[in-house]
Amino acid sequence: MLARRRARRRRPGRPLPALLAAGLLTAAALAGAAARGDMPILLAAGEVTDTSAIIWARGVEPGDLAVDVRSLAGRPAASAVIRGTTASDLAGQARVDGLTPATRHRYTVRGGGRGAEGKFTTAPRPSDPAPVRLLWGADLGSRGHCRPSDGEYAIVRAMAARKPDLLVLAGDTVYADHHCHALPPDAPGAMPATTLDQFHAKHRHNRAGPAVQQLLRATPVLATWDDHEVRNNFAGEHGLAAVGRRAFLDYWPVAALPSLVRSARWGRLLELFLIDTRSHRDRACRPDGPGKSMLGAAQRRWLVDAVADSGARGKAIVSSVPLSIPKAWPCGESWAPTRVLFLETGFSRERDLILAELARRRTRNVVVLAGDVHFAAITTLRPAPGLVVHELIAGPLAAATERPRAPDARLAPVVRFSRGGLANFGEVEIDEEGLTVRILDAGGRALATERFRADEALSDRSRAP
Repeated sequence: MLARRRARRRRPGRPLPALLAAGLLTAAALAGAAARGDMPILLAAGEVTDTSAIIWARGVEPGDLAVDVRSLAGRPAASAVIRGTTASDLAGQARVDGLTPATRHRYTVRGGGRGAEGKFTTAPRPSDPAPVRLLWGADLGSRGHCRPSDGEYAIVRAMAARKPDLLVLAGDTVYADHHCHALPPDAPGAMPATTLDQFHAKHRHNRAGPAVQQLLRATPVLATWDDHEVRNNFAGEHGLAAVGRRAFLDYWPVAALPSLVRSARWGRLLELFLIDTRSHRDRACRPDGPGKSMLGAAQRRWLVDAVADSGARGKAIVSSVPLSIPKAWPCGESWAPTRVLFLETGFSRERDLILAELARRRTRNVVVLAGDVHFAAITTLRPAPGLVVHELIAGPLAAATERPRAPDARLAPVVRFSRGGLANFGEVEIDEEGLTVRILDAGGRALATERFRADEALSDRSRAP
């Protein structure tokens, strides 16, 4: 299976003074615009493949935004038009195709007499065993932790300094249901959202922060939602779910619109599977059993088939809630069970069905990237004969912290690291030999490092295009 060993690895990059200078210049420009009340064009690139990307932008007025994509050497690569309307809060996205694999690209977006620039790297070809570094995290901007109008999220600056290939956000990208005490009560984004304009304002406030823009202008992103994009612990039938979902999709580059369920391939070594744990879930207080579902039957079948049949060596399931950690009381909100007297809630029956099927199909090198529980953990699970899953939990990025809780004993967990009480994010590096995971604090200092060697059982399949 996957053997563990400690490892430290230095990755070459640009000299630190150059990195700091570039970051400070970007931050200064964005902060200056914000201080003047002059909202700049907001950018993000996401859903990158080896030959395409989604460019997202929010303009300064209704109308078209012209997108120009070039190689760093200046060779034209693609162009597109993004149409921002008042209904979408001036935001929109466009797909660009025909790009060169494993190549750094520069893109500019112009409209309303202004312009902005970002960069992204395309994924390697599916047959290319290129290494990859990704960051993941969740839970940004809860009450008492949201940024003031002239401030930023310092932890995001530390994330940008890691220069990842890819950023994965595992939910709670905003706290739409919280009052942001750092803002005046009448400021956009200050109060809990109930209308589309108010949900948009929550996203706009988080995304306009200088540090967030620095990170998103340099790093392609994959984002999914969790409960606080709508209301705490909501299930699919909530009355504000549709408007919260609309605002999320307006503000993040998502290739599978209107679905949030999709996969993303990064060369031969990694495929990510983003699931939607909110839209189809049954009420939390319903007793757990064969008829209770978090994903719905169609999404559950897709997940099992996509992971088991993947040609990538590493398979990373992005779940906004953990497999092993119980959450909420008296009714369980996560995959793990919550027991109160004779009542068991949660979604462990469905979780165990998924894991049993992955084991039956001899799936190897599976990790789960999660957040939501507001502490960090690295845990090895052995839920079924022949199946090993490494569950990697990071966060919060900027929210109240919690103490670590014990994982579900039915998954035969081995806790490698667990710590609460501080903001944190995670980093995963994958190469041909295996996976290195780090948990880092708000200043970018490593709190834990674990190394897992790749199982060679599927090495032939991992070479498939």
